[in-house]
Order: sequence, then C-alpha cells, then structure tokens
Amino acid sequence: MASSMISTASIVGRSTPAQATMVAPFTGLKSTAAFPATSKSADITSIASNGGRVSCMKVWPTEGLKKFETLSYLPPLTREQLLKQVEYLLIKKLIPCLEFELKDGFVYRENNKSPGYYDGRYWTMWKLPMFGCTDAVQVLSELDECVKTYPQAFVRIIGFDNIRQVQIISFIAHSPDVY
Repeated sequence: MASSMISTASIVGRSTPAQATMVAPFTGLKSTAAFPATSKSADITSIASNGGRVSCMKVWPTEGLKKFETLSYLPPLTREQLLKQVEYLLIKKLIPCLEFELKDGFVYRENNKSPGYYDGRYWTMWKLPMFGCTDAVQVLSELDECVKTYPQAFVRIIGFDNIRQVQIISFIAHSPDVY
C-alpha cells in the first residue's frame, strides 16, 4: 500500500508539456447569493412605459377568430396604417407583391397529416411583383383593384428581398366581411 502511494505522488509531481496547456476543470456555478433577489409580479401595469406615451393595447380575442400572418393579432389596419406599412416595405428596398386566396385565408391540414405539411400556404399572385415601385399609393391602388375584382378574397401584401431571393414580410391587407 505504501509503495502505491509513493509512486502516485511521484507521478503527480511531474508535469508534461500537454498538462501545462490544459484548461482548468469546470468548478460549478456560482452561488445564488451573488445575484440580487428579484420578485416577479404578474401585474402588467408595472411594466416600464416609454415616458408615458406607450400604453397596453388590447389585441384580438383569443377565441373564435383565425390568425393569419404578421400583424394578425391586431384589429384590421386602416388605410393610413396600410400606407405606412407599405412605405416601410419600400424604404427597406423590398419588392411589393399582392396575393389573394378565395377559399381559406389560413393554413389547415386536409390532404396530408405529416409534420410540416399544411394546405393553404400558397396563394394566387395578383399580377407580377411590383419591381421598380417607389410609391406606396401604387401598391394600394393595386390592392383596391384586386379587392374590386375579388371582394370575397383574402388579400395579403408581401415584401420580397431580391438579393436574398426570399419573402421577408407578409401581412393581410383585406379579409372578407365574414371574418
């Protein structure tokens, strides 16, 4: 027993070049005493506001209404709000395009139950993407024309990035009266 202790001590005393560059082992997390204790409250009125200019906004009811695309949790956008969204889209150098759907404006599962497959993802394009469009009013006039042609259709505005070749934004611009 004594001979094994001597040999172990003599091996530990030597350091090889590989041991000199080794990283110290993980010693565990720091104690929670180092972190200040905070109390969590479920009261949303305690959330910091932006100088009193921001207030909590009521969103759509959680029951009974379908959710569609970006901004679908908000009430329908007014004409001015649509104009501002399209202006933002154009400022970001995105190419606007309109799509419409006559049957369902939301994704659903009918033909296949496999994960990741949904029906209703692809909508019909209204004309070609508006390459070179610099005015939001042009986009809204196309929207009006689409709604005039298909009043019972869902219509969405899409912003494409022609550099990355992807759709960046999509939001519902018109929904039928039944929804």
